[in-house]
Amino acid sequence: MVNLKSWFLLAILYVFLCTASSATVELDAIESVLRRLHSKQAPPIVQESAAKGVLQRLLPAHLHSFEFKIVSKDLCGGRSCFRITNYKVSSRNSPEILIQGTTAVEITSGLHWYLKYRCGAHISWDKTGGVQLASVPKPGSLPLVEADGVTIQRPVPWNYYQNVVTSSYSFVWWDWQRWEKEIDWMALQGINLPLAFTGQEAIWQKVFLDYNITSQDLNDFFGGPAFLAWARMGNLHAWGGPLSQNWLNIQLALQKQILSRMQEVGMTPVLPSFSGNVPAALKKIFPSANITRLGDWNTVNGDPRWCCTFLLAPSDPLFIEIGEAFIRKQIEEYGDITNIYNCDTFNENTPPTDDPTYISSLGSAVYKAMSKADNNAVWLMQGWLFYSDSKYWKPPQMEVQFCRKALLHSVPRGKMIVLDLFADVKPIWKSSSQFYGTPYIWCMLHNFGGNIEMYGVLDAVASGPIDARTSENSTMVGVGMCMEGIEHNPVVYELMSEMAFRGDNFQLQGWLKSYSHRRYGKVNDQIEAAWDILYHTIYNCTDGIADHNTDYIVEFPDWDPSGKTGTDISGTDSSSQNRMQKLAGFQLNRRFLFFEKSSSLPKPHLWYSTEDVIKALKLFIDAGKELSGSLTYRYDLVDLSRQSLSKLANQVYLDAISAFRREDSKALSLHSQKFLQLIKDIDRLLAADDNFLLGTWLESAKNLAMNSDEKKQYEWNARTQVTMWFDNTKYNQSQLHDYANKFWSGLLEAYYLPRASMYFKLLSKSLEEKMDFKLEEWRKEWIAYSNKWQESTELYPVKAQGDALAISTALFEKYFS
Repeated sequence: MVNLKSWFLLAILYVFLCTASSATVELDAIESVLRRLHSKQAPPIVQESAAKGVLQRLLPAHLHSFEFKIVSKDLCGGRSCFRITNYKVSSRNSPEILIQGTTAVEITSGLHWYLKYRCGAHISWDKTGGVQLASVPKPGSLPLVEADGVTIQRPVPWNYYQNVVTSSYSFVWWDWQRWEKEIDWMALQGINLPLAFTGQEAIWQKVFLDYNITSQDLNDFFGGPAFLAWARMGNLHAWGGPLSQNWLNIQLALQKQILSRMQEVGMTPVLPSFSGNVPAALKKIFPSANITRLGDWNTVNGDPRWCCTFLLAPSDPLFIEIGEAFIRKQIEEYGDITNIYNCDTFNENTPPTDDPTYISSLGSAVYKAMSKADNNAVWLMQGWLFYSDSKYWKPPQMEVQFCRKALLHSVPRGKMIVLDLFADVKPIWKSSSQFYGTPYIWCMLHNFGGNIEMYGVLDAVASGPIDARTSENSTMVGVGMCMEGIEHNPVVYELMSEMAFRGDNFQLQGWLKSYSHRRYGKVNDQIEAAWDILYHTIYNCTDGIADHNTDYIVEFPDWDPSGKTGTDISGTDSSSQNRMQKLAGFQLNRRFLFFEKSSSLPKPHLWYSTEDVIKALKLFIDAGKELSGSLTYRYDLVDLSRQSLSKLANQVYLDAISAFRREDSKALSLHSQKFLQLIKDIDRLLAADDNFLLGTWLESAKNLAMNSDEKKQYEWNARTQVTMWFDNTKYNQSQLHDYANKFWSGLLEAYYLPRASMYFKLLSKSLEEKMDFKLEEWRKEWIAYSNKWQESTELYPVKAQGDALAISTALFEKYFS
């Protein structure tokens, strides 16, 4: 027994020593990576000019008020930094402020820091209220900084940005004008490691043509524009397609503009690499290749037209050959601009075996495919699989068992970086000994499906990266934002971006008070008090449940509340539930793992006191007399009103269901009509702000089309993604219906309202006729309606209508007074 204990303790010590020494070696290797990447950056004069371009687009009148200068890291103690000093005036027209930085991104970060903390300005996405620059003094009157200046170092080298699906949920319909705005925003937020996935289908077309794959074959391989992210991951194929040659050409040209600007401002783009996902035709051309067909991901009935993609085994020599060809083709098209490549071989797809030897060989092959084309390649991998499929990815599959190679150690030291994708809620670094010595980036996931929901974990965002970086044997090398969709919750993203430059703990409530002043351009006691409430409620979720908005308006329950048809509380019948369990585990173990469980009715996520938030809303409304002219105020007022009314609608729905169960037809009518009226009223509220309109989403899709066929296809893609999402049958809605739901004016009135109305009409009818509720009849009716709406082309407004403050005030009086 003593010997056994001794061996056990020695084993633990051995693993600990391996991990500790591994951390040191890995971080030393990362320094080498940083030096190589620095050599690829644009010349200082180009970066300084690019930073000036950001300033000119943001504050054209102040173009000559600032001087920008690229400096060596030696000025910053060997780290990346920015330095703000007063310019030594030599003439009347001299600049007022000098900002130095190790890259253009550091310079623009310094500009943003100065505007925030010296001028009281605020910068957010246009669709979250935009910028507040009225507080910036006129040229010639800019406030000075301390005599010895302000120097801010990055505590970790990288600030990462994007999720592999953000390109579909948010960027899909963007042109260069919108991308230029985003890169400016990224530069001001200090982002220096962005994912760059646009246009990769055009590269794949060139690669696969060399393997005799035809354009027709690729029509069955690529997804439609709004579903490219999941086609790239091998979750589906052909859905929403085919891609026209126009699309391929335009997106490739757009990618070249994106990459050029990223390089000019000193960013390191992360390019895609080969994960093994191949067209079906490759199996016919190479019949002896080890190509297997994956299981169903999320189709209703396994329809082969879009389910069950093909995976080329990493052990097959063709894997490395194709992977190398893809990287080489990118270098040929874009130039030698990066060494960092993303690959997620088993993102929401489980490997066929849990043998660590297989996992190690898989990782080795993925990296070899990169390194044969770029011998300095670094593999950047999303760590989502370690959380979403935690039953599979146990330590033997992740790390080294007594230093035996597996996935994380299947590549050379310093050649892999892991994104701790969900560190804001479920940090993996804590339970994996710092990813067993592998460098990682602390990331905030925050958003699913691009849903519109006020939500945050501000305490975790403000402390989590600091705790991880200062922990024992830390291998953290960056912070990141990995939301599925953007343009919401500006307070969360400003704070997370700032964590790239904060090395020590700070007073978050004080920061929020400053934020409220900057966002609206003035001090207002009511707004301060409102934000204090929001900090303790909406932005203080501590229940560990990821927030995917399932409010009843936007994700209406698919179930029989009488309990007579075998439906369970999740809204699926028992046979459907059994079928879902036989799938790859995606529905139950991944996307839908975020639902709260209830003993009686499905309940959306609620983590705060709605009564307290209503008090905050009243304070916001009362501040309107002073702030009504502010676009940032208007956005926040509409969003907070929407949130409050939507949570009220959840309770009204439950009241209606309770009335149905009591067979109280009068109460059912009262509550159901109130629910429907809430949808109408919220739609009218959202119509009063340009940033909550369905029309802008649809028009941006159509504006990319080059002909009538593309226009029809793109609009169908845009409509389908935010509603049914994937395939359906006559009686079975998509497994992913409403996953990408949106609180947009137009969508509520035209889509969510008819669906709920059909349901409540049949509920009332079942009571009147003393008949069982006909769930199948409702499914048939609303699925047919949905499919018709997805195909339709009616126009929706792209400009706001109505007075947001007046509407919010009236609705508060109507529902909360």
